[in-house]
Amino acid sequence: MTRIAGVDLPENKKVGIALTYIYGIGRSLASKILEKANVDPHIRMRDLSEEELGRIRAIIDSSVVVEGELRKQVQMNIKRLVEIQSYRGLRHRKGLPVRGQRTHTNARTRKGPRRATIAKKKVPGKK
Repeated sequence: MTRIAGVDLPENKKVGIALTYIYGIGRSLASKILEKANVDPHIRMRDLSEEELGRIRAIIDSSVVVEGELRKQVQMNIKRLVEIQSYRGLRHRKGLPVRGQRTHTNARTRKGPRRATIAKKKVPGKK
């Protein structure tokens, strides 16, 4: 297994796809990184030379925020929104959808499983 930015990348995948296993790198950013590093995106990870791996690592380390640092940055942004009590921060605090989705129905991923309604006992009628 090849290790870049603390992530083990699969050997049998093409380089352009394997780089997307790193948090913060998608398909388009992976292709830009490979273009800068002068690496063919269609070769497999196992076929890369040490020199090519070094160039990819250098570009990722110098110009891209990935993995732990990016996760920390996202968490700090959410914490800031909560602290300044913006609308988005309140939605984060309450565990509701943040980007304007409806909540009357749906939104189960964000709200969690439905709470069971408790049936009221019927009082026996007077005759």
